[in-house]
Amino acid sequence: MFDFALNLCMIICMLNTLTDKQKRFLLELISYFEREKRPPTTKELQQIMQLKSPRSVGQYLESLEQQGFIARGKGARNIQLLRKLSDVNESRNTVKVPIVGVASCGAPLLAEQNIEDYMEISDQIARQPYQYFILRAKGSSMDKAGINDGNLVLVRRQPTAEHNQIVVALINDEATIKRIRFANDHIILDPESTKPEYKPIVLDKDFQIQGIVMKTL
Repeated sequence: MFDFALNLCMIICMLNTLTDKQKRFLLELISYFEREKRPPTTKELQQIMQLKSPRSVGQYLESLEQQGFIARGKGARNIQLLRKLSDVNESRNTVKVPIVGVASCGAPLLAEQNIEDYMEISDQIARQPYQYFILRAKGSSMDKAGINDGNLVLVRRQPTAEHNQIVVALINDEATIKRIRFANDHIILDPESTKPEYKPIVLDKDFQIQGIVMKTL
C-alpha cells in the first residue's frame, strides 16, 4: 500500500493508460481508501459512482486489475491498490484521443454522439501531425490478428491505405476492421478469424477508408 495522502492531481497526470471514466473511478477508489482506511464493497462503489448495476463496477475493477493498478482477492472488501507514484513516468507527453463506437444513421464516425470517452496515448505512439481515434472492436473476425471482441484499437486517420494493411472501413454507415487487399478490378476486405463463418468482403459498392489500425491497446 502506498501513502494515500499523495496529491491526487499528480496521480491524474500519471494515469495515461486509462480512459477519463476509468481515471475518475480509480481516484474515487483512492479517496475511499484515504477516508475509510479500508477497501470499499461493490455496493459502496456502485453508490459512490452512481452506476446502474454491480456489473458496471466489476467491469471497471477488471480493467484496473488488468492494467496493474489493483489486485482482488476473496471477500466483500477484497481490493488492494498496487501502483505507486514512482512506478509511472510522469514526464511522458500524451495526446488525448477519442474513443468512438460504430457510426450510425449516416453520422460521421467521429461525430459527437459516437464519442464514448477519451484516452491519453503517448505521443511516441500517436505521432504528430497525424490525427487518431480509438475504436472498440466488435466480434471476432480479426482474432488471428490479435484484435478480439471488446478490444480498443488505435487508428490513424487517413482516407487511403496500402495493400495488406489493416484498415477501418465504413460500409453502409457501419465501421468494420479488416485487412485490405487490392485485386485487378476489385478490392477485398479480408477477415483473419479462427471462425470459418467470417468471409471476405468483395467491395462492389461505395465504401470509405477511415484509417489504418496502428495497434491494439
